[in-house]
Amino acid sequence: MLEKYIREGLKQKDILLMTHIVLGYPSFDDSLRIVETMVEAGVDLMELQIPFSEPTADGPVIVGANQKALQYGTTVEKCFRTAEKITTGFDIPFLIMTYYNIPFTYGLDDFVARMADIRLRGAIIPDLPPEEGREYLDNMQKNSIDPILIFSPNTGTERMKYLEAHAAGFIYCVARKGVTGMETTFSNELASYLAQCRDATRLPLAVGFGIKEKADISYLKGKADIAVIGSQTIRLVEREGVQAVGGFIRGLR
Repeated sequence: MLEKYIREGLKQKDILLMTHIVLGYPSFDDSLRIVETMVEAGVDLMELQIPFSEPTADGPVIVGANQKALQYGTTVEKCFRTAEKITTGFDIPFLIMTYYNIPFTYGLDDFVARMADIRLRGAIIPDLPPEEGREYLDNMQKNSIDPILIFSPNTGTERMKYLEAHAAGFIYCVARKGVTGMETTFSNELASYLAQCRDATRLPLAVGFGIKEKADISYLKGKADIAVIGSQTIRLVEREGVQAVGGFIRGLR
């Protein structure tokens, strides 16, 4: 279970790092190289995004990566085959991140069973609320895969408790309103929001959206359990290539 893995990791580190890649971008070979580089640099867990044409929670950097991956011929099947190589080759937890149209079109039972077959440990589907996702949640539980649900600054306390009742592994706390990759203000307001999140759940907290540098992660220590880095590593790959990722990740600790 992801929760147990995270709790064990926190005995050794004051905060864990989770990164995010878009499968098939810049290519599938590059995806494998990026994963290898990140794992060697000390990443604790990773999101593998299956590209979608309308990734509504994502900002321009990740949207662009999704669009280019699709233009290059990325398919769900190719993503699963690459994800299997990744989970077989590296000994950290990997999660799928995508949008509900993908598993719905693939066939929900088959999609979740495929995740289980290739040892994916969780999934983040930001556009599927629990009220509409009973079949998905049941399939995830049956296959022992953790559904990661999301808190945002707009989420009230009662809603947080409702979401927590359907979640497993950890809660993903969106650091601010809006989409990924924009500026986040690391302020007393954010600290208050994260304290509210902490009070609402027994699960570990991951914080993403706008985490870019070591100072951001230092701020989150004691307030969250996992720092999520997504757009910044994609920017780095675009500017400097895969070889720049390792040093960047190591510099975040």
